[in-house]
Amino acid sequence: MAENYHYATYFILLLITITNLTSTLGKIEKWKTVVPREHTIIVNTTISNKFHNDLKTIQVASNDYGNIIHELPLAVFHPSCIQDIATLIKISYNSSVPFTIAARGQGHSTSGQAMARDGVVVDMASYRKQRNGGAISVSEDPLIGYYVDVGGEQLWIDVLYETFEHRLAPVSWTDYLYLTVGGTLSNAGISGQTFRYGPQITNVHEMDVITGKGDLVTCSSKKNSELFHALLGGLGQFGVITRARISLEPAPTWVKWVRVLYSDFSDFTKDQERLISIDGSTKNIELDFLEGMLLMQQGSINNWRSSFFPLSHHSRISSLITKHNILYCLELAKYYDHQSEKMVDKEIQVLLQGLAYIPGLHYEKNVSYVEFLNRVRSGELKLQSQGLWHVPHPWLNLFVPKSQILDFNSGVFNDIILKRNITSGIVLIYPMNKSKWDDRMSTITPDEDVFYAVGFLHSSAFNNWKAYDAQNKEILKFCNDVGIKVKQYLPNHSTEEHWKNHFGTKWRTFLETKLLFDPRMILSPGQKIFNDNTNKICYSPYE
Repeated sequence: MAENYHYATYFILLLITITNLTSTLGKIEKWKTVVPREHTIIVNTTISNKFHNDLKTIQVASNDYGNIIHELPLAVFHPSCIQDIATLIKISYNSSVPFTIAARGQGHSTSGQAMARDGVVVDMASYRKQRNGGAISVSEDPLIGYYVDVGGEQLWIDVLYETFEHRLAPVSWTDYLYLTVGGTLSNAGISGQTFRYGPQITNVHEMDVITGKGDLVTCSSKKNSELFHALLGGLGQFGVITRARISLEPAPTWVKWVRVLYSDFSDFTKDQERLISIDGSTKNIELDFLEGMLLMQQGSINNWRSSFFPLSHHSRISSLITKHNILYCLELAKYYDHQSEKMVDKEIQVLLQGLAYIPGLHYEKNVSYVEFLNRVRSGELKLQSQGLWHVPHPWLNLFVPKSQILDFNSGVFNDIILKRNITSGIVLIYPMNKSKWDDRMSTITPDEDVFYAVGFLHSSAFNNWKAYDAQNKEILKFCNDVGIKVKQYLPNHSTEEHWKNHFGTKWRTFLETKLLFDPRMILSPGQKIFNDNTNKICYSPYE
């Protein structure tokens, strides 16, 4: 839905000058000061007051959860409505020298993906506050059933609270719910439900999006399908998601939450693969959630994500970690309500029957459905109170083919990780079924029926994040040298050649779609896919 603009009448010059920006930089004493190129942005009088370049605002937009890369925008844009965003993008698109634009939700990326050096960051959080919860609406359609229309700037935790009021909920989640809908749909949105329900991107019916031309377009698998499939997992390259229609199912009330421990990695993965293969068609017994994690000497037995193991068992668990170096924790959950409450224990027994976990190391909890989905929040608040949340997070997230997961364990978990002896954060590992993914979408996965998500979710001090970064690079080099065909989830590549290798056979389609919907390469420059990165300066205040 494009709109015609009469530039001679309605536009003025907003000069964000070298003087202003140098003044801002001068106040950030730890940052390496660089003088950016002079840039003039032509701005509609109706949105000129929505630009901000004060010190605090620029600092926030120059930071993310990774807290390693910092890139200064010229300005931060606070939209009041969707049309403001469309106007901003259209101005850049029609400029002789377009400026880049990044939509920033929660800034939960770890490598500067939501930043726009010398460009404009659109603060979707400020837009969410202005809408004040008015962008989440539950409805029913005779063809698709229940669904929720959600603004792209909204948080998943608010989606959960609103839909649960109707005894409904989406079926696919991320482990951490204080993320925006547009942000996770631009990647994939994975968690322990993915093996059964698919990633979040496969549970979307339609979207509204503002393209890189400033056009507001509604798309679905049947309408503007090329744009629809490109956007899902598209890393923000084709448009800003302003609304998503997400499928809903009846929400359970309670969760039976189970953890069991293994010392043998082969048994651990065989049991994981067996559990995700159960389809429930015969006995109507299947899991709703499955993840796994590593327990190592450097880490704590009960980590910040959840306290699960009783203190009386810590000594035994610690001695087993000392003996085996690593224990593997299989985590599973079965949802239930008052009607199925009497059967859930028996169903868990059936699911656990024959599993090769260490006898006696079997733990269970009963928690509410909302508490289970929001299980990471309490740990976050604890870390925030200790000043340990806003620290560097040199993360590495990979998809590893099932056929090579044993090689990965030997070369990475039992070699690189143990030799470096620095990993104290959470390491997740769990399998997914490729049949639950839609290959028409932009997200890249290994070409096998089953593949594993492996997440090295490190937290570090400001003076040692480079050690974790070096470990991440060693892991990637090892996989490349021995031919383990990993794909990065939440990818971070520095050259176009690396991006071509990442997308593989999808690269040509990805490029052609970019040229169709964002031909001037305006959107999401922080991903560094199309915007030349060789002359850009990324700098950290901790170097």
